[in-house]
Amino acid sequence: MTLTASTAKDLNLSIQYVKGIGPRRAEALAEHGISTVRDLLYYFPFDYIDLTRVEKIINLRREIDSGKWVTAIGKVRTFDLVGRPPKQRVVVILGDETGTIPLVFFRSIHFFKKYFSVGETLAVSGKVTSFSNRPQIVHPSIDRLSGSQDSDDDGGKDEFIHTKGIMPKYGSSGQMKDVNLHVKGLRKIMKVVVDEYVDAVEDPLPAKLGNREQLIHLTKALTWIHFPDTDEELSQARRRLKFDELFAMQLLMALRRTSIKEELPGISFNVQSALARTLVDSLPFKLTRAQIKVINEITEDLRSPKPMNRLLQGDVGSGKTIVALIAMLIAIDNGYQTAFMAPTEILAEQHFRTLSNFLKDIPINIRLLIGGQRSKLRQDILEDIRRGSANIIVGTHALIQEQVEYAKLGLVVIDEQHRFGVVQRVALKEKAGGAGTEVPYPDVLVMTATPIPRTLSLTVYGDLDVSIIDELPLHRKSIKTTVGRESDHERIYKFIHDQVREGRQVYIVYPLVEESEKLDLKAATESYEMLKSEVFSDLRVGLIHGRMSVDEKDKVMGSFKTGEIDILVATTVIEVGIDVPSATVMMIEHSERFGLSQLHQLRGRVGRGAEQSHCMLVAPDWIVSRLKRKITMQSVEGEEDEKLKAVRRLKTMVETVDGFKIAEIDLQLRGPGEFFGTKQSGLPELQIANLVTDGDILTLARREAFLIIEHDPHLRLPEHQPLRRYFSEKWREALALVQVG
Repeated sequence: MTLTASTAKDLNLSIQYVKGIGPRRAEALAEHGISTVRDLLYYFPFDYIDLTRVEKIINLRREIDSGKWVTAIGKVRTFDLVGRPPKQRVVVILGDETGTIPLVFFRSIHFFKKYFSVGETLAVSGKVTSFSNRPQIVHPSIDRLSGSQDSDDDGGKDEFIHTKGIMPKYGSSGQMKDVNLHVKGLRKIMKVVVDEYVDAVEDPLPAKLGNREQLIHLTKALTWIHFPDTDEELSQARRRLKFDELFAMQLLMALRRTSIKEELPGISFNVQSALARTLVDSLPFKLTRAQIKVINEITEDLRSPKPMNRLLQGDVGSGKTIVALIAMLIAIDNGYQTAFMAPTEILAEQHFRTLSNFLKDIPINIRLLIGGQRSKLRQDILEDIRRGSANIIVGTHALIQEQVEYAKLGLVVIDEQHRFGVVQRVALKEKAGGAGTEVPYPDVLVMTATPIPRTLSLTVYGDLDVSIIDELPLHRKSIKTTVGRESDHERIYKFIHDQVREGRQVYIVYPLVEESEKLDLKAATESYEMLKSEVFSDLRVGLIHGRMSVDEKDKVMGSFKTGEIDILVATTVIEVGIDVPSATVMMIEHSERFGLSQLHQLRGRVGRGAEQSHCMLVAPDWIVSRLKRKITMQSVEGEEDEKLKAVRRLKTMVETVDGFKIAEIDLQLRGPGEFFGTKQSGLPELQIANLVTDGDILTLARREAFLIIEHDPHLRLPEHQPLRRYFSEKWREALALVQVG
């Protein structure tokens, strides 16, 4: 956004020159990325206290367990430290003329026991719960309305900013509070900034677009997001600003997609491949209809002279690897090399073994390039790649290191793409010479076994064509999933004994403990010794973990695959890529410590044969007892209690094997950043939009963004000049990554 020609207000003005800030406060704000007036205008409130609808305390009883947020005002009658550790808490009695209500603080009690003063007036917001049939509010949001320890220097002459209407609440760090930039101090400054500077903001959206989507003008949106008079104004402001964020993201996607589809040179492959036909004929199973459909979509892209940029989604065990291999063989038959990039060395090793097994009777030179290889072996592999005699190169980030030189790279397969940033994708393309215009860009096939919720696929993968393998092999049976108590071990071990006697094999998985590889190793090895010597002394028990060498892991997995091992004790090293059809039992210890996606991936290690498979999630007794209770997403969102989320994860695993349903719930529980690593995606970060809840706005933003780029791919029309200026200023870095597959 830029200044309009008619105004002298400078949105790039340093905030130290804004009334009420000065150098010291400017320094504190700069630590949080707020340096200019524009930054302040976009420092949105994280919450509001609605003093237009204040409840009398006597009326709060009827809101018990309603899940609604309520606001009340009262004076502090008493406050005290109650109980003994670990159940110690601070209890504040808040009262008005109609009655009193306890405010309860379990966390940060040393802070809260000094926080209050008897007689001060507080506005509190929160959900009303019950304790001993009495209403209470646990950890409410608080605004001091009088008697404040952080009252302003002017004696509160601008008190109306804080006590009337819908009041914004801004995040304030300790550093900011040290210079009196607490919630009230920030509120005063924001009032000055909005009043003085908001009219200088240029709206980048074309007027026709705004009218079509019923979006208010940007200046109005920025005013109302900070100081709304009504809920309706706040709602309209949020909608407009959410649209802007998602529209910016989608416009980048549209620009990237256009640059790939229309402007970059690609390779037109002859898709009639003798190698691919030989592979398909050698398979001991028939391809599913879904696999055939996806192969046809990929071969259409390979045939095209434009670079392929396709996402292949498929749930655990759906057969993505064989589809990717068919595409690689087509490229090899055309005289090109192919690269297969995995996020970890373990996964790269597993893919190398899987591909080698498929190709054992086909004359293809497949090499594995990972860190830690012996110097002589590494030099041999690098020379093989340089000469072009290496047909398939499997590896990790090692594939994009400086010393790796490809002779003729035609196809790149990237597995579990969400673990890679855009920069890695750029580097792989440049390895093929794609940075210039003379050398064609390789085709890119991105694979993921992590089912991706729609909103995320439209953002992180919004520039890719999407293929979905939505069908499992016909002989597969649905996996039965149960949650067992830790006290049920004897019964579970008997079930495992019975399964092994019937010729089945078993995984027993232990989690990472406190994110420590050493503790993880200790847990697995100690349990292995106990299981081997005491519980399953009559059976063959093996152990695999991430600290073993490649040869050691290969030996153990080879023994498990050939049936020489009955029970494999493992860490999460087996999460992806291991296929043993006779393994029908997955037992996961301390399952409450695993993420939902990880549990789903681990469960996918069984159910690969024709026999009924079982996944047994072992958890503490308190989790099992809570599984029967109703858990709403609202209660999870409003509670920072990780225990509740653990219950929700295990409940989800029992209720469904649908990877996409699991992914939606996982997204709700973790949020998009943690779910998908969106910070690594090369996309703008979201301040106000939420990919979990704003799917409808995202759809509108995507439609409008792609429509604009379709008609004006370089934003040269007069009505698009504000948009062009906005992007060149705000998203210059992101635009540099537009030509990325």
